[in-house]
Order: sequence, then structure tokens, then C-alpha cells
Amino acid sequence: MNHHRGQLPQELQLIIAARHHDPFSVLGKHPTRNGELIRAYLPGAESAALTASGLPMQRISGSDFFEWRGDRGVIPEHYQLQWRTGDGEAITGYDPYCFAPQVPEFDLHLFNEGRHWHIYRLLGAHPRAVDGISGVLFAVWAPNAARVSVVGDFNQWDGRRHPMRIRGGSGIWELFIPGLRPGTLYKFELRNRDSGFIYLKADPYGQQFERRPSTASVVRNEADYTWDDQDWMAARAQHDWQHAPLSIYEVHLGSWQRDEHGGFLNYRELAHRLVDYVKPLGFTHIELLPITEHPLDASWGYQTIGNFAATSRFGSPDDFRYFVAHCHRHGIGVMLDWVPGHFPKDPHGLVRFDGSALYEHEDPRRGEQRDWGTLIYNYARNEVKNYLLSSAVFWLEEFHIDGLRVDAVASMLYLDYSRKPGDWIPNIYGGNENLEAIAFLRQLNEITHGQFPGTVVMAEESTSWPMVSRPTWLGGLGFSMKWNMGWMHDSLSYMKKDPIHRHYHHDMLTFGLLYGFSENFVLPFSHDEVVHGKSSLLYRMPGDEWQRFANLRLLFTYMYTYPGKKLMFMGCEFGQGREWNFDAALDWHVLEHGFHQGVQRLVGDINQLYRSLPALHVYDFDRRGFEWIDCHDAPQSVLSYLRRDDERIAVVALNFTPVPHHAYRLGVPYPGLYREIFNSDSSHYGGSNLGNAGMVQAEEFPWMGRPYSIAINLPPLAGVIFVPAAG
Repeated sequence: MNHHRGQLPQELQLIIAARHHDPFSVLGKHPTRNGELIRAYLPGAESAALTASGLPMQRISGSDFFEWRGDRGVIPEHYQLQWRTGDGEAITGYDPYCFAPQVPEFDLHLFNEGRHWHIYRLLGAHPRAVDGISGVLFAVWAPNAARVSVVGDFNQWDGRRHPMRIRGGSGIWELFIPGLRPGTLYKFELRNRDSGFIYLKADPYGQQFERRPSTASVVRNEADYTWDDQDWMAARAQHDWQHAPLSIYEVHLGSWQRDEHGGFLNYRELAHRLVDYVKPLGFTHIELLPITEHPLDASWGYQTIGNFAATSRFGSPDDFRYFVAHCHRHGIGVMLDWVPGHFPKDPHGLVRFDGSALYEHEDPRRGEQRDWGTLIYNYARNEVKNYLLSSAVFWLEEFHIDGLRVDAVASMLYLDYSRKPGDWIPNIYGGNENLEAIAFLRQLNEITHGQFPGTVVMAEESTSWPMVSRPTWLGGLGFSMKWNMGWMHDSLSYMKKDPIHRHYHHDMLTFGLLYGFSENFVLPFSHDEVVHGKSSLLYRMPGDEWQRFANLRLLFTYMYTYPGKKLMFMGCEFGQGREWNFDAALDWHVLEHGFHQGVQRLVGDINQLYRSLPALHVYDFDRRGFEWIDCHDAPQSVLSYLRRDDERIAVVALNFTPVPHHAYRLGVPYPGLYREIFNSDSSHYGGSNLGNAGMVQAEEFPWMGRPYSIAINLPPLAGVIFVPAAG
């Protein structure tokens, strides 16, 4: 070994230094004037040979390069190397540098245009066989890298061993590594073109990750999962969600229930427990706080690292597929909270991925989300937009998800969202609208609705941005539905007030109907309403214990009879008293007490009523479904209204004071008997049991502009629902 590295050709020195842009030009098989040359770089090898023919390879003096030179055609296209390490271990494997490029040019072109909805099938890590040889194809987008390597346990995390091939100007690097199997841990090591800095990154398209706090990506087993939810999927494609009941149970999987040691449950166990619990309560769907992979439990999933990976906290990707299929088999849909608005700064994530602001904006006035200490995606960049769009397609297609709830849409729509003057950059027209984000959201909704009929995309959007849930061809954003944050804030602000003062604030209950049909609204009592010192819903209610529970039952009666689809966060359905704690299970023990049981029974009953009574859901988004009977009874804090479909009506009366009203008169459209089908004051729910003995007779006594009227007992802090007995 009398050579010094300085005497080696520069291209070999660059390989040793892990700085070569095109390792395939140096490594692998190459024609020479007299035949062929095979060159391999094997750090730590004592000797090497070509195994098919047992031909020894010669070490290049002073280096860990080994070469074989010989006649053309002696060595097959795909050949194996065998080398011995310093401790005598013999390693045999196909040379990664004897395989042709694997990602088709057309796919690269589509991705660079931002139009490849299934790019996750090519980028990332995918087990595959090439010419009958099994291994894993790795591919990653890193246009500003001088060199990218795959590193993992299989090569001692040594970036010199498996440098990747750049695919022209596409910015995509790829390498097929034969012999690797599912379960392999890996990351990408990137060297920045300008600074020379080295970055070690998890795979943006990784479909499985190590369990936190470890951060490596895992090669997923891509054997086809056997789905058994065909009936559900066929019905969903025909589903008229606008006119169907939708009642969503919002769940954080890490804190709904825990095992006996306080640890997380597996997706499969959660599937059985959740279905057994949610189905009798009458919810139609479960919505999961983000289960996309995230490093920090305390972010509740909203600071996502892996937009293509179900978090390993609760098991494998196939365990999560089982979760979805089990819900579907039992008639329950599954929706995911999905976060395309921002991403965290964890060094193994997307931040300055190849040393440049690749996924985010370079300028913090556009690239940084000040409130959350996170970064904002650059929606103007085709490949970034493609990353997010293909993530949405991935969950709907590969996991049979029934809908996405898009988090923090307002933060995406406005360039000055939560920013001080001078800390934002206007758009090309001088306005504060993020034009690229708007285009992205419209495209998201067009693709998902077009390719996955029957699925829904909901916006959490807290401003008065117009036409959020109107079609893109009408100028809308194209969402299926929008969370009605205004209704939620008004309702909770009103309910918090002592009933003695509520008559001063009656308009907080009635104002919402002025805009109630401008969007397809979901009424959300979400996780955000039971954290950060806001208290639980139960403890936001005024009065003594009896009144608190009565107010909560009244609030839910109001919600389920008000126009709009329904969403309730876990724990609210039984009146959990403590604020939600993401780090522990819900307070299930309170269900030993009658008042909590009563709230839970009420939620089950009113869910079933909402689902079975078309008048309560067919026109949730349409003025035809709602008429005031009396919105002006502020002195007594009473609201009354009709809900209707094309044939039937339901009469709703709500008393927001603890004073019962006897012979309270309501105008109704039809004569005959009216049946009391629901009373939130029933002793069955923990109420005082003031009611109407099941039936009242309409009199030909015009009232409130209607030809008939009924005189009812209106119980304290309660709601009652009547339907014509004939109907």
C-alpha cells in the first residue's frame, strides 16, 4: 500500500470523500478499450471477488477500491460481489451499481409538473424485484444536493457506501439496493451543493417510522393487505352525504383509552374497543386527530413529519388498515385530521431538506408560522404541492379513508395570518390572500372529489372567507363542508352565562341563522374547546351540579336539532369534568355516577333520533329544512323552531332558564295529535322528568302566524321535540 490518497484519480477521491455527484460513472461495470472493468468501493474489506466465477478483484493500492478487468461478456449484467471484512466475516450480494435506472422518465416529468397523484408509489422506499432480484428501490427529491446516499444498519450508517444516482434535472435521486428486506431502518444522507454541509434526514415519503423518540424510516412490507370492506366502499361511492345524517366522534387515539399499564393500545385493539363503544351511541363516523407520524406527543399529531406514515405509536400500517376495515365492516366511517398547512423544524424532517429551503419558503415572512414555531409549505412549488396532493390521495386510496378534515385553513388562506404589520409580503396584486395556497386547496378538492366519490373534505376555517364549501367552478374553494366556528363560539359563550342574564344575549342563539346556509356547515365541539384552560364543556356550564348537567344536555339537544352535521370530541358525550389531557386516558370512572350516565344515554338517544328522523338531517344545508316558530322570546330565553324534510316536520322547543313553563304555547302548521319523542329533562337522563305525558293535542287556535297551536310543559334547562302523531 505505497499509494497515498492524493495520488488516486480525483473521481476516486470524490467517492471516498462521499462527494461524487454521479457514482455510477465510477462504480459498477464499464466498457474499456480491451474489454470490461468492474469497480467496487468496499470500506473495511480485506479482499473481494466476483462470486459467479470466483474471480478475485484487485485492490487499488492505498484504497478500499477493488477492480476486475477482463474480456467483455464474461460477467453477466447483474453480478454478485463477495468480500471479507477485517474480522473475517464473508459478505455476498449483488452490486447495486449494475442496475439501470428504475423510475420512468414520464413519472419524473409528471412529478416536476406537480401532477403525479401516485408519486408515493415511486418516491420513498419500495421493496421490488428487478430482473428477478429482490431488493429495495430508494428515491428522494433533493435538487440542491451535491450527493445523496442511503444509510442504515445495513451499511453502518456510512454515507460513502451507497451514494445514489441523480436523474437529470428532475432533482430526484434513486438507488436500487439488492438484498434489502422490509423492516430495514434507513435515512437519507445529503450533502448540500453550496455549503458542503451534511444532513441526515428521514424519508419524506416514508410509509413507516421507528417508534419515537427514534427517528429512522422503516422499509414497509408492501404485500397486499386483504381488504374485506367491499360492501362499504361500494355504498360509499353512491353516498349522498349532503342529505344523509353525519355525526362524528372525534378521537385522539393516544388518550381515549390506555392499557392496564398506562401504555398505548394497538390499532387493532382500538378498532374493537371503539366500534363496540361508538356504534351503540349512534355516531356515524370516527374522526382521528392526526395519526400521520409525528415526533412529539404534545403536538397531538399536528406537527407532522411523515405525511405517508401511520404513526408507529399504535402499531404497523397494516394494523391501521385493519382499524379502518373493522370500522367499515360495522358501518362506521373513518376520517382523518390532515395537516397541509405547516410542518415542524425537527432536524430529521423537511426543514432545509437538502440544505436549501426546499419544502418551505426561504423568507420567514412567508415561510414561518410564528404562532406554532413551525414552517409553511411553499405551495408555489410544483413538487411540494405534489407531495401534499399525493398524501391526500394516499390516505383515501391506500387506507380507504372516508374523508379528510383539513386543519388550520385560515392560516393557509391569508398571508398576514397572525402577523404584525411589516411581517408579511403581499401577493402580486398587493392583497393578503395566499394565491398559491388557494390554488392548492381547490386542486385538492377537485382531485379527491373526482377520484373518490362519496368521500368528503372538511375545512377548519375560522374566518368569513366566502364559498369555502362551494364548487370550484362557481369560484369556491371546493370543500365538502366547513366547521361552523361562529356557531360554536356563540353557543358556548351564551351557555356560559348565568341563566338570569341570558335574556340580554338572546341574539347569540339566533344570529347564526342569518348565515347558517351560506356554507355546508359542521357544528363542532372539538378538542380545541376542552384544553388550554378553557375547561371541559361540563364545567363551562353555570349553576350547581344539577344545573350544569341539565345545561349540557340542553346544549346537545340544541346542537342535534340545529341545521348542520355534528361533531363531538371524546369525553364530551359523558360529561367529562376535567380538561382533556393528551397524556392519559379519559376519566371513564365518572360513568359510575348517574348524571354522567344520563348524558351518555342522551347522546346515544339523540344520535339515533337525528339519524332516523329525516326532518332532522335531510336539509342540514338548506333553508327548506328550518323555520322559526319564535326567535323573539328573549324575556323567557326560549327558542322554538321547525325542522323539516319534504314530507314531515319536527317541532323543537328549548328553555334556557331553570324556570319551567307550563302551558307554553307554540304555533304549529297541522292539526291533530303531536307526540313528544324526546325530552332532555327525562329522569332517564338525570332530569326532573317534567314533560307532556307523551302527547299533546293541537288546537285550532292561531298563534305566531300559524293556524294551530299546542300548549306544552316546557321543562327547566331542557329541550323537547314533537312530531305529528299521524306522520
